[in-house]
Amino acid sequence: MKKADPMKIALHNTLSRTVQPFIPLEEGRVRLYTCGPTVYDYAHIGNFKTYVVEDLLRRVLKFAGYHVTQVMNITDIDDKIIRATIEKEVELRDFTAPFTDAFFQDMEKLNIEKAEFYPRATDHIPEMVTIIDDLVKKGVAYKGEDNCYYFSIQRFERYGALARINRDEMKTSERVKMDEYEKETASDFALWKAWDEKDGAIYWDTLLGRGRPGWHIECSAMSMKYLGEELDIHMGGVDNIFPHHENEIAQSEAYTGKQFVRYWVHSEHLLVDGKKMSKKLGNFYTLRDLIARGYSPVAIRYLYISTHYRSKMNFTFEALKAATNTVQGLKDFLSRLLHLPEKSSRAVPVEPLIESARSEFCERIADDLNTPQALAAIFNLITQINIMIARDEITRGGGEKIRAFFFELDSILGLRLSETEADNTLSDEEQVLLDERARVRKEKNFKRSDEIRDLLKERGIEINDTPTGVVWKRV
Repeated sequence: MKKADPMKIALHNTLSRTVQPFIPLEEGRVRLYTCGPTVYDYAHIGNFKTYVVEDLLRRVLKFAGYHVTQVMNITDIDDKIIRATIEKEVELRDFTAPFTDAFFQDMEKLNIEKAEFYPRATDHIPEMVTIIDDLVKKGVAYKGEDNCYYFSIQRFERYGALARINRDEMKTSERVKMDEYEKETASDFALWKAWDEKDGAIYWDTLLGRGRPGWHIECSAMSMKYLGEELDIHMGGVDNIFPHHENEIAQSEAYTGKQFVRYWVHSEHLLVDGKKMSKKLGNFYTLRDLIARGYSPVAIRYLYISTHYRSKMNFTFEALKAATNTVQGLKDFLSRLLHLPEKSSRAVPVEPLIESARSEFCERIADDLNTPQALAAIFNLITQINIMIARDEITRGGGEKIRAFFFELDSILGLRLSETEADNTLSDEEQVLLDERARVRKEKNFKRSDEIRDLLKERGIEINDTPTGVVWKRV
């Protein structure tokens, strides 16, 4: 797609609570770290909302001309995984491998582009130990009487800046060994957990002693190994702001003495029927649950991007059905452009319309990923084009230019619009039936015409007779 001016991207930075112009550390390059799955179960639709948002930003950055290096971690060791592994009496990798494989399969279904690196936490224990050992030597981490190593938040002056925690109100007399905890219990957090019998055979022997890493140190070690000590963007869900991302900042900046991340970008929660998703409430869904009900991953992706990423998204099946219809409408529109007349005395240039829509779309999507307004620009264009088609003002050549424009927009949206090309092909037998129907209609043999319509319908082909000719589509 031709872009008259470079896209000037602006992002809401959780650290500053403002929308800021994006300026990378290195011109033309973006170091992007995105929170990945904890592979103790299948990822749910709330997880995938965040992953789609992360993918959307990656696509926008690439569209704007940046070279993106993305790291998405695979958390394959934490409290939940250990509990499940011991309960099921299986090896750690044997437990996590099926969920890891399922994660990548689901990502492909949602057309989420592959990151450059997918580091697994269990493959980076030495890097974590190196950081922890250095933090101890710097005096910001210490060994507790339980032989675990903790980060002292009182020794890091900027602790709490991301989550807006009042340092004077923090509890400092307690240590927290758990990976996840509430903001009200902010305190020294575990970097390394000493082994005990509850861990079974899951441990590493290191200079820190026998044990395993805490959750937070994993991301610091893996991000810095692949992206360096300073990152442009770190993304995740709002539930990760505290304690996970707050702790990442503390340990990383105490280790390097540098600002860890320039832009913190967080995706809001997904609700189901207005409530927090929960297995107890019976409103918990994985991507596979929705696909098993017959919903298209493309429709699910569209539903995600139809809401601004910083707004809570309320998932309902009514909304998913509407998204399904919208995606089908896009396909129908693109299919209709294939059936325009070769020539028309009323034809007008489509380029001005395309350029106007392009400008508006780019401006909206670059403004903190404002997908609702960017999509509105697309649908405004579709309305204009449909009016012009009814007036016989667009030829097939113009239609091809419009289709090309939509396919290039789809490099950002990821709705696989170009893959509908396969739906626009008839078999030889189907083409014969369509040609016969055209002939018998001219002969006013409407009985045979209706019979052929029914035959094609049985094959999943819907026929519409329009003033400009027959339009068909697969349904």
